[in-house]
Amino acid sequence: MDLRNDLRYSASHEWIKEIEGGKVKIGLTDYAQSQLGDIVYVNLPSVGDEFAAEDVLTDVESVKAVSDVVCPVGGMITAVNTALADAPELINTAPYEAWIVELSGVTEDDIENLLDAASYSKLCD
Repeated sequence: MDLRNDLRYSASHEWIKEIEGGKVKIGLTDYAQSQLGDIVYVNLPSVGDEFAAEDVLTDVESVKAVSDVVCPVGGMITAVNTALADAPELINTAPYEAWIVELSGVTEDDIENLLDAASYSKLCD
């Protein structure tokens, strides 16, 4: 399992990367994509949609099942990774580059409540 120390993680297997001033990118972890199998579709949400922490952000379809992607922090979507519409398999091949959404309005407290790489690794064991 590939983990990155510069990211935070949720117990529902999303990664969060701080990018600037209250903005984050969110994607699925390497562990999540390996458990899902080949991802064939990503249902992308819309820019401007607002979410609270623990809301269902979207879903992804794999050859095994349709699975919810949970929003680990609250905020408003400022960008979606439209490349996933044509190439959802990017989540399988490069899970930490294949972000799903960018959120703004995220607080430092929200981020601090997430898992670091070591804690996430223990959760997955």
